[in-house]
Amino acid sequence: MENTLSKKTKNVLTVVAIALFLILVYIGDITISPGSSWKMMITVIEKGSIFALVAASMNLLNGFTGLFSLGQAGFMLIGAYTYAIFTIPAKSHNAVYQYFDGGLIKWSLVEILEDKIGIVGHYIGMLIPMIGAGLLVAVIAFLIGIPVLRLKSDYLAIATLGFAEILRAFFQWNTLGPVTNGSNVLRKYATYDNAIFPVVVSGICIAIILLLINSTYGRAFRAIRDDEIAAEAMGVNLFKHKEMSFVISSFFAGISGALLAMFQTTINATPFNTVMTYEILLIVVIGGIGSITGSIIGAFLFTAASEWWLRGLDAGSWLGINSSLMRPGFRKVVFAILIMLVVLFYAQGIMGSREFSWDSFLAWIKGRPEAIKTWPARRKAKAAAKKEARATKAAARAKAKAAKDEGEAKKASGEKLFTALPVSDEVMVFGKEGK
Repeated sequence: MENTLSKKTKNVLTVVAIALFLILVYIGDITISPGSSWKMMITVIEKGSIFALVAASMNLLNGFTGLFSLGQAGFMLIGAYTYAIFTIPAKSHNAVYQYFDGGLIKWSLVEILEDKIGIVGHYIGMLIPMIGAGLLVAVIAFLIGIPVLRLKSDYLAIATLGFAEILRAFFQWNTLGPVTNGSNVLRKYATYDNAIFPVVVSGICIAIILLLINSTYGRAFRAIRDDEIAAEAMGVNLFKHKEMSFVISSFFAGISGALLAMFQTTINATPFNTVMTYEILLIVVIGGIGSITGSIIGAFLFTAASEWWLRGLDAGSWLGINSSLMRPGFRKVVFAILIMLVVLFYAQGIMGSREFSWDSFLAWIKGRPEAIKTWPARRKAKAAAKKEARATKAAARAKAKAAKDEGEAKKASGEKLFTALPVSDEVMVFGKEGK
C-alpha cells in the first residue's frame, strides 16, 4: 500500500508553494528591467493568471455542469467597462469623454475613498468596483439565464454567443456614449502597480471555485452533467442549479474582465469578440474539460506560447535560426500546428478530468530515477514488441496471399474449388407428435 501524505502536510506544502511563487513574482516584477527579454515572463504571469480565472469559470459551467455556454467574452466586457467607468479620475473625464462633454459620471470611487482614508482607500476603491462589476454581471446573467437555460447543447451555445455579440455592439452605441464612451477607448482609470495583484485576486477566486466544486452544490452540478434524468430523480432541482452555476461562472468572468482592463490600461469593446471566446474555450479544452488544474496550466501555456515563446517567428529569427520563411503571421501558423498536436496526443486535454495531487506529484518525482534507469530496457522491449507485431502482420499477409494465389491457380487449371453436397430426391414427412 502506498504511503500518502497527511492532510496537514499537504496544506503546508500548498501554502509554502504559493508563498514562494508570490515572492518570486513580486521580486521579479520590481527587479527585472523593462527592457529585458525576461520582462515578458512577468507579462505572461499577469495575463495567464487572468485567463486562468476566466477559463476556470467557463470550466465550472461547461466541464462540471455540462452547459455549453459561449458568453464569457460578453461577461468580461461588462466587467471591464464597469470597473473602468467608476475609477477614471475626475480631472481626466474631459480628456477621456472628449466627444461626450466629459461623460455622465464625473467622479471616481478611488479618489473619493483615497481622500477619506488615504492609501488604504485607494485599494478599497479598486476592489469595490471590481466586485461590483462581478455582481452586475451576475445580475445580468441571472436575468438572461431564465429563458436561455431552458435550451440545450448547441442551441444554448448559439444563444449565449449571440448575446455576447449583442453586448459588444450595445457598448459601442453612441447613444450610450456619455457612459461607455461609444466606440472610443476608456483610459486613465486606476490600475495595479505590481504583477502580484492579478495573481492574488485570480488565486482567491479560483480557490473559491474549487471549494464550490468540492461542496454539495458541486456534486449536484456533476450529477446534472452526467445524467439530468437521474439527477432530477435524486431530488436535484435542475433549473435552480443550472441558474446557480451560470450566475457564479458569470460573476468570476466579470472579475476577470476587470482584471483584464487593469492589465491593458485601456479598454474597448472591439477585442471582446468571438475570437476571445474561442481562445478561452481552447484553453479549457487544452487543459482538460472538468479540471481546474488543467485550466490553469492551459492558460499559462497558451499565453506563453502566443505572447512569448513564438514571438521570434514573426521577426525572422527564432532560437538562433534565421529564415526568410519567418515573417509576420508565421507565429500563428506554428501555434495552430502545436494546438493540433496537443489535441491529437492529448484527446482529453493535458489533465483530462484529474486535479493536481501532492501524492501523485511526489510519487512521480520518486519514480524518476527508476524510470530513467529502466528507460533503455523499456525502449528495447517496446521496439521488440513492435518488431514482433510487424512480423506477425507480415506472416498473416503472406499466408493470405498464398491462399489467394493457390485459389487462382486452381481456378486457372479448371480444378473445382469446392465439392458440391449430394442432393437427394427423397422426401421425409414428419407426422404430428404422438402419431
